[in-house]
Amino acid sequence: MRHAVIMAGGSGTRLWPLSRADRPKQLLDIVADDGAAGGAHSLLTEAWDRLVAVLPAENVWVCTAARYGEQVRAALPGLGADRLVLEPVARDTANAVGLTAALVADVDPDAELAVVSADHVIRPVETFAATLRTAYDALAARPRALVTLGIRPTAPATGFGYVQRGAATEVPGVAEAASFREKPDRATAEAYLASGEYLWNSGMFVWRARTVLDALADHLPETAAGLERIVAAPAGPARDAVLAEVFPTLPKISVDYAVLEPAATEPGRVLVADLDVDWLDVGSWPALASTLATADGNAVHGLVVSLDSAGNVVFSADPGHLVALVGVRDSVVVHTADVTMVCPVGDSERVKQLLAAVQERHGSQFS
Repeated sequence: MRHAVIMAGGSGTRLWPLSRADRPKQLLDIVADDGAAGGAHSLLTEAWDRLVAVLPAENVWVCTAARYGEQVRAALPGLGADRLVLEPVARDTANAVGLTAALVADVDPDAELAVVSADHVIRPVETFAATLRTAYDALAARPRALVTLGIRPTAPATGFGYVQRGAATEVPGVAEAASFREKPDRATAEAYLASGEYLWNSGMFVWRARTVLDALADHLPETAAGLERIVAAPAGPARDAVLAEVFPTLPKISVDYAVLEPAATEPGRVLVADLDVDWLDVGSWPALASTLATADGNAVHGLVVSLDSAGNVVFSADPGHLVALVGVRDSVVVHTADVTMVCPVGDSERVKQLLAAVQERHGSQFS
């Protein structure tokens, strides 16, 4: 049976001061609703709606940090009580994906599992749904395959990893993955785009739950053994106790390094499905700007008045607080109840560094 999991455990530090340790970006209503009503919804809701267009709600899982569990339940009333996977601590994506795969396989030993992120805005949803179905179909032809969804690039982006398409498979729209490339410099990214061979690596995958568990057993046996211990305990308080004991001890590593890179050495094992959509990875303030309303040449949320100002990202989290700009260009201006942050758009990647400096001086007060 087909299942999917939304990975929703990130802290979103590059969207500070809006995204905080106790309420990260995936739970904030920051994606503007379609239409003129002016409402907004969360990235987590966005991801949920994409998946239930393909799968029954009872086959959709969410993996998140334990401290976000109640907020996730409140945000997704359609999520089954036993479909919420809570990590006691963060141990990177190999362990989060492995834990979910183990729990899904415990319920459905033959499960096919899609892994998607709560960080993305994807349009049109219908194209995503069709490509996801195609990726599932690829498992019928190649049951041991690890399928990654590759986004057709629209620009020579240097902030994404790339996957190179190789030989076509028996499934239209799916090719063998010839190579994976880390974030390139500008000239290399331009060459990738011109070649037509490369796709952005979206970080979304489709595979059999058992396949990823077998891969972990081969390449990360300590994690595989720990997951077996967790699932061997009966569901409920006993399993929760083993999870709390074992999970923090697992080696911290990403699923790309632990599973995909070793598998890529086996010809035809890793496949890539071509996803031709408008794709936004909401990982920074300039990226978030694409989800906001526009006014006078600025991306805005909340009460904003500007004079001779353009190219700005302005976000006020206080509905009673006005942000007024005069002669401001290409800046990020964020107001929350306890922090106001201003920086040039070009320095937005340094927000994580800024947060570290704030924590050094003020501890966790503004985190």
